[in-house]
Amino acid sequence: MAQQWPSLVNEKLFLARTLLARLEQTPSSSAAAMPVAEQKALEQGAIELMLRGRQLLLTAIARLHQNKTAMPSSIEQLEALFPYPVAEAEHLRELATTAGSWWQHLAELEAALSKPSEAKKHKAADNLIAVSANHGPDRSCKALHNSLSAMAKFVRVLTEQHSEY
Repeated sequence: MAQQWPSLVNEKLFLARTLLARLEQTPSSSAAAMPVAEQKALEQGAIELMLRGRQLLLTAIARLHQNKTAMPSSIEQLEALFPYPVAEAEHLRELATTAGSWWQHLAELEAALSKPSEAKKHKAADNLIAVSANHGPDRSCKALHNSLSAMAKFVRVLTEQHSEY
């Protein structure tokens, strides 16, 4: 029964990968370019599926450690379920504090999607100042694929480790 949870995580990652593939299919320079709303829907849909996969990953880890009911929504909640250290939770905590990791990338994406976008400021011709604009986490297909692949690898290793028992 516990092995079904990693499969559910993999399903969400597969669906996210499918949406990203669709997003990459239509070049933006062609006459039949995909409407911006559809691009945003595919991008946000893929991100939401990845976030759901991340949440389900915590539940999968709990199930693999014989907790049959809890559905933790954070690393802290996962760790609180057990009186002993859980190696996977420790690894996730390390990823959460590592710049550029897939866990941190998803946390940044979640934060960005959970608040309204900032209003765009209009440029005034007489008030131009060169600044570096940071528009939040990288939402490029390449960055999303990188996080998706790293997450899938984590799930694969997790499944392999627990299938040995």
